[in-house]
Amino acid sequence: MTSPAGSGTASGPLTEKIAEDHQEMYEYYDEYKNAKGNRDAQERWARLLIWEIARHAVGEELVVYPLMEEHLGEEGKKLADDDRADHQFVKEQLYAIESLTPGTQDYDAKLEAVMAHLHQHNDSEEIKDLPLLEPAIGVEASKIAAASFKRTKKFVPTRTHPSIPDHPPLETIAGFLAAPIDKLKDMFSIFPTDEMKQEAKSS
Repeated sequence: MTSPAGSGTASGPLTEKIAEDHQEMYEYYDEYKNAKGNRDAQERWARLLIWEIARHAVGEELVVYPLMEEHLGEEGKKLADDDRADHQFVKEQLYAIESLTPGTQDYDAKLEAVMAHLHQHNDSEEIKDLPLLEPAIGVEASKIAAASFKRTKKFVPTRTHPSIPDHPPLETIAGFLAAPIDKLKDMFSIFPTDEMKQEAKSS
């Protein structure tokens, strides 16, 4: 199981929630790789991984990055812009692999590139961004932001949409329009079964 290099370098409810999401991404990717040779299992873990990345990215863009811009001044704006650029790369790559088959060489190569990029991005958030943001907003505001981030993820798109704006309020409007369509597609997609998830936790 892979751990982000920045894990534990910052404290606070928002940091904990963001880091928890990062770790889930790594765990889902590990399960995808461990299922090599089992096309059905790889498709299920790939769908869950993309589902989590998509929701996490939009949640950060709507909740976390505006806080960085508001409380960290010009540095916060630069950090947020860099983070949005990272997200855009990931969205474009994940959108491109939607037409590929999990378990194939092309799919694996693109997904590996996405995860390598995400590792750097996630580590930067945990090592640099969040340690600056937490003291700037304080414990109570961090708790509120963590709850807002968790709540927002329930209503945002579950697939990547590179063409959707990455700044509120336009992202909020476009995301809420795309989310119902994504959730309808999810109904006809396959995800890891409860048994698979339980086995992954116990391994």
